[in-house]
Amino acid sequence: MAATDTTAAAPRTERLEHRLLAAALMLPGVMVPGAMLPAVAPALLAAVAPGAAQAETAPEQGLVATKLLDYQDRQPGLKRTHVRAPSAYLLLPIRDEWALEASAVSDSVSGASPRYHTAVSGASKQVERRRAGDVKLTRYEPRHSWHVGAAGSDENDFHSLALSGGATLSSEDNNRTYSLAAALTRDRISATNNPGLHERRRTLQLSVGLAQNLSERDVVQGTLSFSRGRGFYDDPYKFPDHRPDHRNQLAAVLRWNHHVESLGASLRSGYRYYGDSFGIRAHTLDVEWVQPLGERIRLTPALRYHSQRAARFYFDPVYDTGLGEPFPPGWTPGTVASADQRLSGFGALGLSLKVDVKLDAAWSVDFKIDHYAQRGAWRLGGSGSPGLAPFSARWLQAGLSYRF
Repeated sequence: MAATDTTAAAPRTERLEHRLLAAALMLPGVMVPGAMLPAVAPALLAAVAPGAAQAETAPEQGLVATKLLDYQDRQPGLKRTHVRAPSAYLLLPIRDEWALEASAVSDSVSGASPRYHTAVSGASKQVERRRAGDVKLTRYEPRHSWHVGAAGSDENDFHSLALSGGATLSSEDNNRTYSLAAALTRDRISATNNPGLHERRRTLQLSVGLAQNLSERDVVQGTLSFSRGRGFYDDPYKFPDHRPDHRNQLAAVLRWNHHVESLGASLRSGYRYYGDSFGIRAHTLDVEWVQPLGERIRLTPALRYHSQRAARFYFDPVYDTGLGEPFPPGWTPGTVASADQRLSGFGALGLSLKVDVKLDAAWSVDFKIDHYAQRGAWRLGGSGSPGLAPFSARWLQAGLSYRF
């Protein structure tokens, strides 16, 4: 996700929230598919207003923000993964043309690690900690901007480093903005249950985008992203799980925002198509309603629906081998196969409500609750993968920010 700075048009106070949610969703216990990860917490365009498609201007104020996220997922009769993630964010203007952004998060993960599709072993409890951070430097000009950045993540069995850069260019009337971004990510993968495992993965990501003001109340944005990865993609905590050593991913996003002047509110909507060389094909629809209540309070309810087709090598486990292990019919060691639910066919619904409260000119607080539910039968145009246990998750989040 480092390559596509889709948060560029969103309020800066919301960017850390998106990073936190995405970080939680990438945990092993969260059965959100790799296809869905970039779309689970997408940054929406800012509330529609005249000039919404303009290139970013240098910030006039600095910002310090902190957030605390609490995540819990579950299946029937089982609470699985619990995450607590405190985080911090800094925006620092430098002169009139530069800005420095930095964020840091520490995830504390505990609970049951999933094995064999939906089965969980009592011995597979996990207590882990993940630390991640990123930094970004942006230069602003009258009609264009450019940025460079770096991000890192470290945990006991996964280490990642990404370098990124990008630029924007606005038309002479400032009603159209073009964007281009790229990133290179290097990952090192190990496993606590296999001390001899030391694997690597490298990913190149490219994206292009266009934002256009249609009127004083409407703005649209389109983004096309491509990712090419090579290296280790197996899940070392599942068996059998052997995947191709390369993965190409393509995502197309179309967003439309409409400002309802009579209510002072904004409708934010979007559609995302995703496809990859694993065979996954996915569609995601989301909508938000941003409603101010006076000058200090803002409510933002949101709804999202996601549907995906299973990877071509995904199989539904069979538990009648006498060993309680989900081997597919005819399976032999080295065969490309996986029972990871994130690669299955399913549908999912997400609901959220966020409350922002402006205490004064400098201080603000926000609270948010998200609920996510996933079922095989909810897949659009089909029954999805059979045998999937119902899955649900919830996020609680509280934040405090100070402008200076």
